[in-house]
Amino acid sequence: MKPVGIFQHTEVGAPGSIPGLLAELGVPARVLRIVDGEAVPQDPQASSGLVFMGGYMAVHDDLPWIAQELALIRRAVALGIPVIGHCLGSQLLATALGAEVTRAERSEIGWSRIGVAPGALAQEWFGQPAGEQLLTFQWHGDTFGIPPGAERIAGSAHCPNQAFVADGRHLAIQSHLEMTPALVALSVERNGAQMERQEAAGNPACSPRAEVLDDLDARTAEMRATLKRLYERWIQGLRA
Repeated sequence: MKPVGIFQHTEVGAPGSIPGLLAELGVPARVLRIVDGEAVPQDPQASSGLVFMGGYMAVHDDLPWIAQELALIRRAVALGIPVIGHCLGSQLLATALGAEVTRAERSEIGWSRIGVAPGALAQEWFGQPAGEQLLTFQWHGDTFGIPPGAERIAGSAHCPNQAFVADGRHLAIQSHLEMTPALVALSVERNGAQMERQEAAGNPACSPRAEVLDDLDARTAEMRATLKRLYERWIQGLRA
C-alpha cells in the first residue's frame, strides 16, 4: 500500500497519535513538513490517503501552500482518494468542497465534549449511539459550514459543526482528538496567554488554564480510542 500523506503546518500542529494509530492498523504513513518548507505535491496519487493537520492560520490567509493544498484536496476528492482534516485541515476540506469557513461565535479552547449526531452515518463512524458525549481538545476561532451533499456527524454546545463526512470517505474533525500529553503541554506553553485572555473575558467555551494540564494521560487515552474508531472506518476507503 502507498503511504498516507500527513501534512504538518506548525510545530504545535504535529500529528500526535495519528502515525502510531496508522501503524497499529497496518497502514504506512509519511509526514510532509510544510512547517519546514517542504513542497506540497501536485499529484495526490502518490498517497493512499491524505491527512491535513491544524495550524494558527486561516483558510483565507494569503499563503501559497494553502492554495496548493486546496487544489490537492480537490484533485484527491475527484479521484476518490480519502481525505481527513483536523482543525485547520477540516476547514481546508470544507472549503475545497464548497462550504464557507467563518469566525465562530466564540473561540473554543481546551477540554470539551462533542455529541454524536443522530443518524446511522454518525454511529457508523464513531461506533457510539446518537447523543453520546465524547471528550476532545479544542483550539480554534473559526468554524466550517457543511458542504453540499455532506452530513454532519458531531456537534457541540458552542460550535454546532464539529465533524462531517462527505462521499462516505472524507472526514472533517474540528477538534484535536490527536493530542498527546506532550502536545497539550506544548500548546499551553506556546499559546497559554490566549487561553488566559479568553478565560478572563468569561468565555464559557474556554478551559481554565489552571486545570487544562490535569489528568493528561487519561484524557488523551480516551481521545485516542475515539480517534482510532474513526481511523478504522476511514482507512476502509484507502487506495492500494
